[in-house]
Amino acid sequence: MKRLLIAITVLVLAAPWALLTWQRNLSDATPPSGIPASLERGAYLAAVGNCAGCHTARGGERLAGGRAIPTPFGTVFSPNLTPHATGLAGWSADEFWRALHFGQGRDGRLLVPAHPVTNTTLVTREDADALHAWLQAQPPAAAPRRAHELRGLYGSELAIAAWRALYFRPGVYQPDPARDAAWNRGAYLSQGLAHCSACHAGRGTLGGDDGPADFRGGLLAGLGWQAPSLLDPTEAGVQRWPATTLQRWLRDGHAEGYAAQGPMAEVVLGSTAALNDADLSAMAAYLRALPEQAVVRPEPARPDPRRREHGAGLYREHCAACHGERGEGRLDASGAPAYPALAGSRVVTQANAANLLRVIERGGFAPATPGHPRPYGMPPFAGVLSTDDLAALASHLRQSFGHRAGEIDTVEVLRLRAAAAAH
Repeated sequence: MKRLLIAITVLVLAAPWALLTWQRNLSDATPPSGIPASLERGAYLAAVGNCAGCHTARGGERLAGGRAIPTPFGTVFSPNLTPHATGLAGWSADEFWRALHFGQGRDGRLLVPAHPVTNTTLVTREDADALHAWLQAQPPAAAPRRAHELRGLYGSELAIAAWRALYFRPGVYQPDPARDAAWNRGAYLSQGLAHCSACHAGRGTLGGDDGPADFRGGLLAGLGWQAPSLLDPTEAGVQRWPATTLQRWLRDGHAEGYAAQGPMAEVVLGSTAALNDADLSAMAAYLRALPEQAVVRPEPARPDPRRREHGAGLYREHCAACHGERGEGRLDASGAPAYPALAGSRVVTQANAANLLRVIERGGFAPATPGHPRPYGMPPFAGVLSTDDLAALASHLRQSFGHRAGEIDTVEVLRLRAAAAAH
């Protein structure tokens, strides 16, 4: 019995190190592409992947890293991608491939899961080599790495290895033979370099998801925005949109009264606006073919006539001049939409009211793109409306203009704020 207990103890103590060794030594048979890397191709891929979006700090040099990325487990700071000694100077194409494909640094360490390795592992070696060549051709910028600020053991390699054992399986995207070339190209872009699931996945307690095609939606840590489900047409699903409308929206951030807001406005500006026509068509084909799955809606707050009456008064005072007495919106002098209609707005009626509250508090700003260079904006009301006011106005919007989304109370407003702050 004593020997058995000793053996069990040894196994328990050795298991974490075996797990770490396994994750550090992942390999597959993917060879170098053998195709000369194209800088033009690399620039296009960097735009589609929106590399600068995470790897450029506010006011910092482009691609030099240092941007704070909130997670449920603390704050991660993005690394320098320029060819400086503090960044990717001297990195070979093979080392860069391991970072994308296996989520490993040049020294073999495991990258924190804020790096979307479950998506980037799908990128082909040819595309990885082109992206590496383009990054190596950028101006070097000195930007020493800033240590992550993760709580407890979350930043340890053992914790990262355990997370990867649960949620990460390396492998280049494999086309679905039952689908056509356009659908497969759209899937490759959406699941891979564009990493849509990095925001739109439904994540569990440990931050894991159901893979790169998980688009159930979830709260964005530390931002207070909800990435709505791409599977539910009443949330952010586009299954019933005309293909041309979706393509314009991805390119311009605005189409048929739909406007990108919040983090999605940044994605359009930094990523999808760069897609060429063929890839726009492919991504639209893939997103429109996603299966429909309704989001479970929480029980709404108990109806309160006084709250609704207060909200109606706030709407008349602050909103009706732009959005119309009946939420019909307003057109500009050319006849194009200026202020969007609130009647039928999915932002208003989403199951989670986080985005509606965020727009009211922080304002609404669509991206300025070549196809929509001068979007109208909405001022923030955070300094004007109290918590009770926000609940009242949101409830009025969610229960007016034909909506039946349900009221929210002050407690729900506070809960959503606390959920954002806790991350």
